[in-house]
Amino acid sequence: MQEITDDEKKALTPESGFNLVGVDPFAAPGNRLYLIEHFDLYQDALKAKKSRKSQDEYLILYYGQ
Repeated sequence: MQEITDDEKKALTPESGFNLVGVDPFAAPGNRLYLIEHFDLYQDALKAKKSRKSQDEYLILYYGQ
């Protein structure tokens, strides 16, 4: 899998709160990340990440600055 670009990361980094983001390793470069859901609280984002059905899914939490 190719490295995720900085532009992809910036596009999915929220101004506040947390974005639960998925990674599609088969997508074209520049389109590997996709937004699953935004959360205001870390606990809610972490709970949602842990409750995802597919164990093969690669997930990232991006947090606001």
